[in-house]
Amino acid sequence: MSHAADSIANPGGTRRSLMSRRELLAGSAGMGLPVIFAAPARARPNVIVILTDDQGWGDLSIHGNRNLSTPNIDSLARDGALFHRFYACALCAPTRAEFLTGRYYARGGVRGVTTGAERLNLDERTIAETFRSAGYATAIFGKWHNGSQHPYHPNARGFDEFYGFTSGHWGHYFSPELEHNGRLVRGNGYIVDDLTDHALEFITRNRNRPFFCYLAYNTPHSPMQVPDRFYDKFARFEPVMRCHDPQLEDIRMTRAALAMCENIDWNVGRVLARLEQLKLADNTIVVYFSDNGPNSWRWNGGMKGRKGSIDEGGVRVPCLIRWPGHIRPGTRITHIAGAIDLLPTLAEMAGIPVVGDKPLDGKSLKALLLGQAPPWADRMIFSLSGQRVSVRTQRFRLDPAGRLYDLESDPGQQRDIADKEPELARKLRKAAEEWAREVLPNVGKDDRPFPVGYARTTLLPARDGVPEGAIKRSSKHPNCSFFTNWRTKEDRMTWDIEVARSGEYEAEIYYTCRAGDVGSTVELTFRGSSVRGRINEAHDPPLLGAEADRVPREESYVKDFRPLRLGTIALEKGRGKLVLWAPEVAGEQVADIRYVALTLRQ
Repeated sequence: MSHAADSIANPGGTRRSLMSRRELLAGSAGMGLPVIFAAPARARPNVIVILTDDQGWGDLSIHGNRNLSTPNIDSLARDGALFHRFYACALCAPTRAEFLTGRYYARGGVRGVTTGAERLNLDERTIAETFRSAGYATAIFGKWHNGSQHPYHPNARGFDEFYGFTSGHWGHYFSPELEHNGRLVRGNGYIVDDLTDHALEFITRNRNRPFFCYLAYNTPHSPMQVPDRFYDKFARFEPVMRCHDPQLEDIRMTRAALAMCENIDWNVGRVLARLEQLKLADNTIVVYFSDNGPNSWRWNGGMKGRKGSIDEGGVRVPCLIRWPGHIRPGTRITHIAGAIDLLPTLAEMAGIPVVGDKPLDGKSLKALLLGQAPPWADRMIFSLSGQRVSVRTQRFRLDPAGRLYDLESDPGQQRDIADKEPELARKLRKAAEEWAREVLPNVGKDDRPFPVGYARTTLLPARDGVPEGAIKRSSKHPNCSFFTNWRTKEDRMTWDIEVARSGEYEAEIYYTCRAGDVGSTVELTFRGSSVRGRINEAHDPPLLGAEADRVPREESYVKDFRPLRLGTIALEKGRGKLVLWAPEVAGEQVADIRYVALTLRQ
């Protein structure tokens, strides 16, 4: 086996050279991949989009980071194109919405990252709908983060297959609870490896037809968990490249993030090797990018800001695209671009029309990628966080406070030149104000209810509910939390729901209960209809997560919840408050609650 191929199979290796496609294929045996040869004839290219979570621009060796080695990801730049200045949003769900629609996220109703604010409006058409309408098999593996219940669910937004989770982050990365096409399942092994396994199976199964595969990894987002075989290399590592202010950097966080990034790289190598084995590489567009800046202070090219910021370091992310025979190897795109551009770019390169009649904010980059570009006009790309707007041109950035920076000479945004360039500053301020007036009305208070009855079973997680009385969440971060401290008859959990179809629904709660607290009666009510049940069996599993964390977390720990059937409740079509409470409390507390599940009887 060649040294390059060995660096795929051996994630603890330090070799930094880029993989050749021949070496990728040779290394497949080291990854446990069967060598499968097929050469289907097709007119349209396959598309694989790999999106990482909280990976900064600086978290790749192709960008000069000597702390880690990412040869498989880097190979996309050697064999295809690298964008020098590619922009996403400051946080996860907004970037996903912009990629899915080609439109700024505020236009699509996305207001935040949890408790329903992450949902993409139902009148927005997605990239998956565009490709499925052209006959593509479509799938997403990983983190969705744009709505959980149908019709916000990925299976209702153009994806034939979904395996992963719908919330903003997950609490445990080793064989966790996941979802497969609306059904709760148990994952198999480390989550990124497992997601890749499912993507490889989808690619193989659809090798004789065009496919669109969205591989949405949820790392290096916290909690910082990664297998030993990746972490051991960094356990005592002292980074040779540091944050611009080393006092801000938590070395433990950096070590874990570096290990997680090398795990991602290993899995990207597995995807590329499978394409070679199936003889699909030449007819497959592979896109790799991240959703925002790094989730900790670590080396990021000296840029100002990190995740959550709309300065350069918070929104400038990696983007690499490979399409053999079409994109010239080693192409470098210096023009600014962003996540909003991927839908029109991929659709045009595939030769298919974009579904939907709403105007796109993004523009096709096909001509740039294929070396066919006419003179390229300067453009503005806007960034939004809350009510704050920043705007980027090819050379300059105006921040929310009206400070102007020349990013060619001042990439760290240290010198405000607004007074030296008053006309330019005035022009950009006016553009930012006009854009804000256009989009900010869409990001006000979120009054959308959670839909029930569009699919046979609807899961209502604690994340989407409201605790009342003494009840509280298991973490201040709602995404993978559960309700706890349910102690009295006055305590309530409520969900603002809208029932799409009247009917009889089987009601279940997913609970845990200590042996000494067994015996409480719980009741679920909705607009005058109710169902009661009794907790007769203890179920008190341990909390999971701390044993695998490389860095102390803020997210909730998790545990395995058991379903308890309450019975049948009649739900009438319309909007109202679904309430879970306890008429009788037998012990110190009633139970901890993860989900309410409602299944329409047929």
